[in-house]
Amino acid sequence: MSRPPDRSHILTEQRNPRTMNLHAMSVAECVALIAQEDRTVLVAMEKARGPLAALIEAAEPGFVSGGRLVYVGAGTSGRLGVLDASEAPPTFQVEAGRVVGIIAGGDAALRKSSETKEDDPRGAREELAALALSARDTVIGIAAGGTTPYVLGALDFAAGVGALTALVACTPIERPASARHLVVLETGPEVITGSTRMKAGTATKLALNTISTTLMIREGRVYENLMVDLRATNDKLRDRAARIVATLTALDREASFALLDKAGGAVKTAVVMHRLELDRGAAEARLRGCGGRLGKALSNLAP
Repeated sequence: MSRPPDRSHILTEQRNPRTMNLHAMSVAECVALIAQEDRTVLVAMEKARGPLAALIEAAEPGFVSGGRLVYVGAGTSGRLGVLDASEAPPTFQVEAGRVVGIIAGGDAALRKSSETKEDDPRGAREELAALALSARDTVIGIAAGGTTPYVLGALDFAAGVGALTALVACTPIERPASARHLVVLETGPEVITGSTRMKAGTATKLALNTISTTLMIREGRVYENLMVDLRATNDKLRDRAARIVATLTALDREASFALLDKAGGAVKTAVVMHRLELDRGAAEARLRGCGGRLGKALSNLAP
């Protein structure tokens, strides 16, 4: 049997000199040490601000013109990508399929580990091919150590069909040829050697939050700091929607619910109806003419 590549040089695989005595620590000591180590996550995010901004700026034109954001990963990295993709529709009312998470081993790997799948550089090709990627799409590979064959193979495929490509890693590496952008979140050796579900996973979640949220903001799905694209489809969201409408219209709670009902549960439509004294159809038409951007719809300029 062939030997696997030696990954001992990868920072996330190295031993952490500050955590050598974990087995002898009390609960309180473990909690304190893990908290101390987690501080490196914010430092890593601060250092990655420039590359993150460059990636988002490159992805923005394609995404706001209807392109997709596609995450590809294995293990913890893949789960985080699927998580971010699954949270986009309820938060921003983004259309199904605009943010996609692909994980080695498929959806079953979300609950049961499929480690062997990550060694196949062609493992994601079928799912990527089914997406019919174009230059408007952004494919982000996620690999804490930066070496996962499944992820690197996916980037090779995506680059070959003209999509924008990026790699998010948690150790200093050379930018792969198929990744136009590289974001390094240098979180250092883990509390438990190689357990990248910890600091590396936390940093990755923050980075994906930043990428998807900023793209949604730039697409006009946020007004001020309010998620105005949500639709009131359950009690929690109805309550939040009514509070947003009340904030932007100065209506009381009951009047905000009544307005939401007239707007079909759509916050932006409700606000435009009230602020511009329009019926639902006219408000929806104005929003369409403004590309769904509430700020523009509320301005005195014609859409």
